[in-house]
Amino acid sequence: MLLDRIHEKCSPPAPRIALFGLGGHRKSQLAIEHCYRTIKQSPETWVFWVHASNAARFEESYQDIASSVEVPGRQNPTADVFQLVHDWLRDERNGKWVLVLDNADDARFLLEARSAGRDGPTNDLEVRSSQPLVTYVPQCKNGSVLVTTRSRNVALQLVEECDIVAVEPMDKKDAQALLQKKLGRQDSSEEVIELAAALEFIPLAMVQAAAYISQRRPRCSVQQYLRDFRRIDRKRTSLLDCEGGQLRRDWEAESSVIITWQVSFNHIRDIRPSAADLLALMSFYDRQGIPEALLRNRAEQEIAQQSQEERDSDYNDWGEDEDNVLRSSASEGFEADVLTLRDYSFISVNADGATFEMPSQVQLATRKWLEVHGQLENWKRQFVRNLCEAFPTGEYENWARCQTLFPHAKSAAEQPPKGDDALADWATILHRAAWYAWRMGNGIDAEKMSVQAMNARRKTFGREHQDTLSSMAMVGLAYKLIGRWDAAEALEVEVMEISKTQLGADHPDALTSIANLASTYRNQGRWDAAEALEVEVIEARKAKLGAHHPDMLTIMANLASTYREQGRWEAAEELEVQAMETRKKVLGPEHPDTLTSVSNLGLVLESQGKYEEAEAMQRQALEGYKKVLGPEHPDTLTSVSNLGLVLESQGKYEEAEAMQRQALEGWEKVLGLEHPYTLTSVNNLGSVLKMQGKYEEAEVMHRRALEAMERVLGLEHPYTLTSVNNLGSVLEMQGKYEEAEAMHRRALEAREKT
Repeated sequence: MLLDRIHEKCSPPAPRIALFGLGGHRKSQLAIEHCYRTIKQSPETWVFWVHASNAARFEESYQDIASSVEVPGRQNPTADVFQLVHDWLRDERNGKWVLVLDNADDARFLLEARSAGRDGPTNDLEVRSSQPLVTYVPQCKNGSVLVTTRSRNVALQLVEECDIVAVEPMDKKDAQALLQKKLGRQDSSEEVIELAAALEFIPLAMVQAAAYISQRRPRCSVQQYLRDFRRIDRKRTSLLDCEGGQLRRDWEAESSVIITWQVSFNHIRDIRPSAADLLALMSFYDRQGIPEALLRNRAEQEIAQQSQEERDSDYNDWGEDEDNVLRSSASEGFEADVLTLRDYSFISVNADGATFEMPSQVQLATRKWLEVHGQLENWKRQFVRNLCEAFPTGEYENWARCQTLFPHAKSAAEQPPKGDDALADWATILHRAAWYAWRMGNGIDAEKMSVQAMNARRKTFGREHQDTLSSMAMVGLAYKLIGRWDAAEALEVEVMEISKTQLGADHPDALTSIANLASTYRNQGRWDAAEALEVEVIEARKAKLGAHHPDMLTIMANLASTYREQGRWEAAEELEVQAMETRKKVLGPEHPDTLTSVSNLGLVLESQGKYEEAEAMQRQALEGYKKVLGPEHPDTLTSVSNLGLVLESQGKYEEAEAMQRQALEGWEKVLGLEHPYTLTSVNNLGSVLKMQGKYEEAEVMHRRALEAMERVLGLEHPYTLTSVNNLGSVLEMQGKYEEAEAMHRRALEAREKT
C-alpha cells in the first residue's frame, strides 16, 4: 500500500521524500492521510502545511507557522520570518514535526539565490536574504519533509532519487472502494468498475464523477454518466470540467481534472514551448503505441525548411556539416522535450524505447486547450499529414506496419480536419486503413472507414475522380465482407460504368471494377453473369499484363471458383492448379493469396472424390492461414470449415463436427449470427450432425440456417435452396415425409425456374 511506503520512508532520521505524479492523482490527499496517521501514532508531533505553488504562498505559510508556534520576535516588522521558522524547526527542544511542501511544481523560486528587492514571479514579496528559500526548510533528526509535485525534475532537485515515490493511478480494488464511498450508495459493482476504468483510475476524475452523479440523482446514474462520457469529446470535456467533491483540496488548486492538467500544460509552455508542441501533436494519436517516427517528422520538417532557407540566402558555403549539426540539435531537443513531458507524467515510454503512451484524459485536456486558443486545426492538420505519409497501402507486405499504425488511423477517423488538403490526406489514411481492415476480415472498420473516405473524396474531388472511384470500390469490397451484396453491386456497377467511360474498357482500373462486380455476382449465385465478366477480364489482362501478373492470377482464381459453383470440376481444377503454382513462384508459398488457391484446389479435389489429396491441401492451407492471418480471420475460418467438409466426405465425422463447431463459433464472433458465411457454417454443421444420426440437432441447425437465409439472401438464392434441400433430407431421415417432400419440391421448382 502506498501509505505504508510513505510511512516507511519517513521513518529514518531526518527524512526528506517527494511524491510525484500527474495532477489529480491524490498526492496531496496521501500527504494528508500520512499526517493524520503520524498524529494518531504520535499526538505530540507538530504538522505544518506549506503551500509551495509560488513565493507569496510560501511566505504566507511560514507566517502561519510562526504564529501557530508563537515564535518569539515574529511581530517585529524587520524580522526574517524564514530564518525564525527555520531556527525553531531545528531546535530539538520544540519536539518532532512533519512539514509538507504541497504543490511544488515550479522549484525556481525555491532554488534561486535572491538579492534584496522584489520577487520576480509574484512581484509582491520583499526578500531580505540572498539565500534560496529551500535552505529555510531544515533537514534535522527531529523533523521530516514531504514534498508533493507534478514534476519528477523538481522532485530530483529537492530530494534524493531513492526518496522519490511515484504516485500512479489507483488499482481496480481501491478505485472501486473510492467510488462507492463517494457515491454514498451501493451501485452495481460492474458499473462502478467500468466507470473507474473509463476514467483511467485517476482519483480526482473519479471523485469529480461521483460528485456529478450524486448531485443529480435520481436523474443521473453511473450508467447514464458512462453513456454520456463515451459519446463525444465535447460531452467528455464538460463532464471532466465540472468541479466538486474535494473538500480538503487547497482553495487555490483547481478541482476540475481538465483545468488541473491545463495548469501543468501552461507551465510547460512557459518553460519549454517545444515540449508543449510535442504534447499537442501527441494528443491526436491513439493513447497507446505512439511511434517516435511520427513525432520526429515535425522536427525534421523544421530542419528541412531551415536548411532550405539558409541555402536560399547569401550563405553559399552551406553544406552537409551544417545539416548534420541541425539534425543533432533537433535530436537533442526532441529528447529534452520527451524528458520534460515524462517529468510531468504526461507521457510514458514503452519498453521498446520507440513508442509512447499518454492518458486519454490528458489528450482530451490538451485538445481542449488547443481549441480554446485557436490552435486545434493547425495541430490536427500536422497529425493527419504525418500519419498520411506513414500509413502504407493494404498489401500483404505492409501488414506489419499497418497493424502498428491502425489504432492511430481509427483515432484519425474520429477527428476529421478542415480544409481540402487536410481532408484529402485524411481520406487517404482512411482508405488505406479500410483496405487493411478488409484484408484482415474486419468488416465493421472496413465499412466505416471506407465510407468516410468515399464521402470525403466526393466532397473534395467530385464523384468521378479516380481517388473517389477507388474509395467507392473499397466500400463495395467492405459491403461484400459484411454480406451486403446488393449494396455492393449498386456501387460496383456505378464505378464500372464511370471507369469505362473515362478510361476505356481495357484500362486496368476499369478491368478491376469489372472483376469486382463479377465477384459480387458469384456471391449472389448469378454464376453465368459472373463467368461472362471474368472471361472478359481474363482476355483483356492476358494481352496487357501477361500470365504471371498478380491481377491476372486473381481473376483466374475467381473464374475457377465460378466453375466450381457451376459443377465444372475439371475446368476449375485446371485453373486452380495454374493459379496456385504461379502464385507459389511469384508470391511465395505462405502468401495469403497462395493459401487461398491451395484451399480452393482442395474443394475442387473433394468434389471429384479425391479425398486424401483434398484433405492434405486443406490442412496445408489451414496451417498457413493460422500462421499468417491468425485463428479468427475469415480466411482461416473458411479453411477450418473446408477441412471439416473433406473429413465428413471420408466418414471422419467426429473430427469433422469439431471443425464445423470451431468454424461456426468463429463466424458468430467475427461476422455475427446472420452473415451468409455464418449461415453456411450452420448448414455445414447440420450436415455432419445428420451423418452421425443426430437428426433432431441437425434439424434445428438447418431450420435456423433456412429461416435466416430467406431473410438475408432471399427465397431463391442458390444458398437458400441448398438449405431447403438440406432441411428436406434431415426431415426425411426422421420419417417426416410430407414436409420433406414439400421442401424438395420447393427446391426443385425454384432451380428449374432459375
